[in-house]
Amino acid sequence: MICRLEKKGIEDFNTTNILPQTSFWARVKSHQGFIPKGFELTVSKDLLVDTSESLVKKGDDLLVLIKYVDNKNCYAYVPYGPKLEPVFENQGLFLEQLSETIKPYLPANCMFIRYDLMWKNQWSEEDDYFDNSGNWIGAPQSTTQEYRVNFKTANWNLKKSVEDGLPKNTFFLDLTQKDEDLLSNMRYNTKYNIRRAFRNGITIKEYGVEHISDWYKLYFDTAIRHNMPIQNEEYFATILKNQDNNKNGVTIKMLMADYEGEFLSSMFLVLSKKRGTYLYGASSSCNNKLMASYALQWESIKIAKQWGCTKYDMFGSAPNNNQNHPLHGVHLYKKGFGGELYHRMGCWDYPYNLELYDMFRFQEINN
Repeated sequence: MICRLEKKGIEDFNTTNILPQTSFWARVKSHQGFIPKGFELTVSKDLLVDTSESLVKKGDDLLVLIKYVDNKNCYAYVPYGPKLEPVFENQGLFLEQLSETIKPYLPANCMFIRYDLMWKNQWSEEDDYFDNSGNWIGAPQSTTQEYRVNFKTANWNLKKSVEDGLPKNTFFLDLTQKDEDLLSNMRYNTKYNIRRAFRNGITIKEYGVEHISDWYKLYFDTAIRHNMPIQNEEYFATILKNQDNNKNGVTIKMLMADYEGEFLSSMFLVLSKKRGTYLYGASSSCNNKLMASYALQWESIKIAKQWGCTKYDMFGSAPNNNQNHPLHGVHLYKKGFGGELYHRMGCWDYPYNLELYDMFRFQEINN
């Protein structure tokens, strides 16, 4: 049912709300050891969600990243793609046909292709997967997921990945609302903390790459405090340096909250087409009673709204209110801003070489 797949220059990609499917993302990832490939994908209408938009636009750009795991073998990774979304019952069929269609364009030693799907999780649409308090309990075990997703496929070859790469759960804010409506949707404590931060004298400003060291101090403090994997300073400088910085591409704003000359909180706001994304955040372990991160987030939301964005992506949270989840604190903070919790399908693999794929999967499980 896939009509056509053609090579396309990365810098020729159209603007999109989906940040990991942009030319900017390809440039950043090329600095991290990935080899980006661009395609134009055209799909027949009967696979897609039955909306006016999907019926009009059947073709879309597709960014694929090639990653070598040794001198010989590699895999293909599709971050938040494909963007074209089929109806639930055709998702496996779509991925199978895309995987077979794209195979000749990939290196001969490509072990598998991995889709980091942004599509809405099928099990988040079913009442059976929510508890009595309305919390989503998550998708069923992988074998159950694979049974449903592979339905209608010819090869029954799709596997649920061991891990998910990009955030699988997030909060989306509707920026078409007025500021007062956005505030009224927030939790009382969140609104109170925003006002308190500004009363305390917190100011928010945008800074350039010359202040990347100030950002990194906050980031390093945060990473140590929360036992997070640590990136180097150049990683974040690369993000700022590779932006398009125009309305037709991706713009990055490094926002920092200041109190009497001391930076207390910082974030990377990413603006891509009609979507603002809270990509990275960091804060100091000192003066946290000043609530700088609340003022920073609210200012970021207003900037995205002024830019013309209609949606704001908090970019990562826990799937529910489970206090034992490592992202529980992040979840409560982001939930306080009044967004809607969205659950994605996450990562799915289509092996080309099952023996090598199983070896790679075993290593992932044991890392």
